[in-house]
Amino acid sequence: MGAQLNDAILDHISNDYMSTEAKALVEKAHALGPLLAANARQADEDGKVCPEVIAAIDEAGLFRILQPKRWGGYEMDPRVFYRCQMALAQHCMSTAWMYGVIGVHFWQLSLFPEQAQQDVWAQNPATLIASTYMPVGKAEKVDGGYRLSGHWKFSTGVEHCQWLFLGGLLPNSDGSDGMQHTTFLVPVSEVTVKKNWDVLGLRGTGSHDIIVDDVFVPSHHTNSTNDHSDAACPGREHNSGWLYKIPFIQVFQRAVSSACIGALDGTINNFREYAASHVGAHGGQTAQDPNAQLAVSEAMMLSDQLKLVLYRNYEQVVQNALAGQEMPVEERLFQRAQSAYVAKSCAEKVNDIMRATAASGTYKSNPIERFFRDLNQARGHIANNADAYLRAHGAVMLGLPNQDPFV
Repeated sequence: MGAQLNDAILDHISNDYMSTEAKALVEKAHALGPLLAANARQADEDGKVCPEVIAAIDEAGLFRILQPKRWGGYEMDPRVFYRCQMALAQHCMSTAWMYGVIGVHFWQLSLFPEQAQQDVWAQNPATLIASTYMPVGKAEKVDGGYRLSGHWKFSTGVEHCQWLFLGGLLPNSDGSDGMQHTTFLVPVSEVTVKKNWDVLGLRGTGSHDIIVDDVFVPSHHTNSTNDHSDAACPGREHNSGWLYKIPFIQVFQRAVSSACIGALDGTINNFREYAASHVGAHGGQTAQDPNAQLAVSEAMMLSDQLKLVLYRNYEQVVQNALAGQEMPVEERLFQRAQSAYVAKSCAEKVNDIMRATAASGTYKSNPIERFFRDLNQARGHIANNADAYLRAHGAVMLGLPNQDPFV
């Protein structure tokens, strides 16, 4: 299979982060493949990944790869997390997308004040947190915290979660002019989930709207999303490892693009099986179609290249975190553009493969049809807006100032 071939090639590049424990987690992710594949179509139809799949991922420990060890997590290199995500995505991209988003929250909560971590994890350190970061929340300062209201869209997997991260704006903490993007931690029990996720692809993520009406949020349940200084990340007092020194966007951006690579691998695997046996109504074997041959080869090359860039780039991220350094803005912009480009390029390749399946490949019974919709849907996430981030990088390369506050 194409994905297995690529994995074998990647074993020859630097992977010091792949400890025996890390390899076991990746193997567990691959072992979940048949379960995900068996439930993928139902998740697509229901608009929700079934609870048995969530329970299996939880039992395998995959959600907790980025959680501090002191809370029972693995506190591992994010590349282990992304490898598990790509393994899941080969069978169900909705599940893998949701896994990436929810799994990152085990890292992000570690940056919050200790009391917030206690509030969420003291009773159950495996508690799941959903999110929607759009800064649409209206926060009124009151004694001890804020009164929060708002209507957010796109909260992936919220039906499986007990807490939420919600985006809003607060005045800059240093007293300077302007506002800073802030994440508010709120129990799901205090919000209204508006079930309206009826869309083209990634249907199983159940990314419904969230409505909050005048809910009190204590100050220790807030965190400055883009300020990655020690002062703005009080959780580092107890979570002092290098993992928690990485800027938010450098962890999050790959969590919403790496599933695309795994989904491309899943497309390749399914197409190779399909093309090898399928004979069209006019008597032609798909495997002998020049378009099919070109499409599968180009898709395999792209998957290989995207993984190499991911692992190479993340080596730089890790080295900077270990050294307590910040990457130059030019490099951060370049990596952000490369991450966003993943969704665009994978969607283009799955479009070619979809065309090569001809009319027979468009039936709902063909997993390639679902990968086609999921990968094109993934391009709609703001972090996967390749054109915008390529332009942002290109502008700085041409001597203009950086305009991206999230990089």
